Amino acid sequence: MRLREGAWRARVIPRRRGGKPEVMEILVGEPIATCLSPSVYDMICKLGFEVRESCDISSIVTQNGEVCWKKITDCMVYTESAQGLDHRESVRLLGPVCQAVHLHLSSLPEGQFEMRYAPALQWTGVPELFPEILGALRSPESPSICLSLMKLSSCLERALGDVYLLIGKDCPFLLRDLLASEELAQVFGQPVMDVLKVFVGSPRGLNLRNVLWHGFAAPQEVPPKYCSMMVLLTAGLGQLLTGFLQQTNFTLAHRPFVTLTSLEDLIVFPDVTSEVLSVLEEVMKKSTFILKIMLPYWEVALTKLKSHRFADCAILLLMQLETGLRRVFAEVNECPKRLLTAESTALYTTFDEILAKHLNDGKINQLPLFLGEPAMEKAAVGSLINLAGTYVSRCHPASQLKKQVLSCEGSVGAWPLLPLPEEAEREPVRSEGDSETDVCSSLITEIVAELCCHVPETHRAAHLPGPLPPEEWPRLLHVLCSIPVRTLFCPRAVLEVLAVLRRVSAHCRRVCGQVAVCVELRRRQWEDRSLRSRQRRNYLRLVRSMKLLSPMLYLILLLIALELINIHMVLGKNASEYQQYLRFLKCILQYTENLAACTRQDRNKWDDAVRLTHTALLKIWTFIEKKQMLMHLAEKSTIKVV
Repeated sequence: MRLREGAWRARVIPRRRGGKPEVMEILVGEPIATCLSPSVYDMICKLGFEVRESCDISSIVTQNGEVCWKKITDCMVYTESAQGLDHRESVRLLGPVCQAVHLHLSSLPEGQFEMRYAPALQWTGVPELFPEILGALRSPESPSICLSLMKLSSCLERALGDVYLLIGKDCPFLLRDLLASEELAQVFGQPVMDVLKVFVGSPRGLNLRNVLWHGFAAPQEVPPKYCSMMVLLTAGLGQLLTGFLQQTNFTLAHRPFVTLTSLEDLIVFPDVTSEVLSVLEEVMKKSTFILKIMLPYWEVALTKLKSHRFADCAILLLMQLETGLRRVFAEVNECPKRLLTAESTALYTTFDEILAKHLNDGKINQLPLFLGEPAMEKAAVGSLINLAGTYVSRCHPASQLKKQVLSCEGSVGAWPLLPLPEEAEREPVRSEGDSETDVCSSLITEIVAELCCHVPETHRAAHLPGPLPPEEWPRLLHVLCSIPVRTLFCPRAVLEVLAVLRRVSAHCRRVCGQVAVCVELRRRQWEDRSLRSRQRRNYLRLVRSMKLLSPMLYLILLLIALELINIHMVLGKNASEYQQYLRFLKCILQYTENLAACTRQDRNKWDDAVRLTHTALLKIWTFIEKKQMLMHLAEKSTIKVV
């Protein structure tokens, strides 16, 4: 985006008059000095420096590295109002404590830091992060301090979620809700949680996590002493957690990280050559998309890219992309105040709103229209622009769901290839669920036939009259998963439905894997003649159940795929209809969870699996008859348009 400091003009095409585009002129004034509102700037940059008295580090942390929490929690000031915590006064009193901690850590030799604090930082799951932060504290580069704070706050949030799951079930989605939970207060104590709220958990406090991750704070605006204090607080939390685990005999388990294993996902963009990097360096200096106060972030990001520190580069660029887009958003929508951090009574302008279709007042957001035009004119980045035109999201929940569906289809499709002993096919077995199995098979045929009626006409293949034969189901799933799903505007309702469907798909995949492992194990035991009589009968039930579970899993995958391509129709449901729809999806989720439990190698409850399948099919058929699926709403919408 070629913009100049001072006055400039950009062409935006929000509407047409008389067949010609109307030109909107956008004027840019003086360079922006800060993206922090006055009160937030005062909170972060000034308030913690008002108390001039020095603080003895020995009153905060012992020679052995034990954090003296009372010295810190005594700085918390409470009010008689409903808000309870006086964030401003607490920050003011914490200033000298933070300064003492910063002088202590920044002057501590690395060996002593490891000896005193490394054991207390293991609970985070990323102990290797802290020597790196220690190096940043000694560095004069302020972007390194901010990057360290961003990484630390992110890792701390995830580790606190793991601690929450020691007691609670569903970890809160928002950090502020996590810090306000009774579960964490039970582990660490309420005064300690109040300290964290002042630093990272409330817009009334320093709110370092949000101010940095959303790209509001320039490098020089974040005092290094707050980074040092967060390191010490993290170590202190580890010490408190150790005591709690010893008292309760609980064991802290870390949730696995999401990893991208597909080469197709990892190699998406072309290599960045040295020529392109040199062009980027020039663009960084001239483009007004990059605020001058934020330029140090971009310079460090480029350095990280050259040194193959891609995660660090991505973190810095992600938050600066939000900063730049927020600036354009504020200008094209003529709301300059939205560039600044909001006060505690209002929401920040973040990606959710920047990329939304409508503004809060219902007007059309002009940013997508503006970005629809070519954003850059230099030839060296032309390949990136061309690639962006055909790019399909790889990591969006909708894209991940497609991959799950196709992966599960491949696993189910491999079942017929599993070798079975010849004598097993000939050996008779009496099953209590034979009649129920027949009923289930009939229901599956009817439901699949109904679902096939809702495949978009443009993607239907000509076939013989009558129901789609089972051998055609895999092809149909691949066809449906090839249909693009819009990911730009995805409100919370869409994401919530996608999350449930992904859990359903994950359990289906788990069932596929468990059945395959069980079949292979029992086959070897059968051939070795190591199965007892009851185990032989159970193995035969497994073989017979596969003939039902295979089409049932295909049915669920087909239903998921059809709902996925119509996912945005969920926005047409009112609150009551939406809740009914969610309850229906959660019924399917419950079925797949129970099915996964029944098919575990240590359970082998194959007759129970048949009964569960019968009940689930009846619920699916009943809901489909109500015509409240998203595929039904899509057809109604099409009829109205016609």
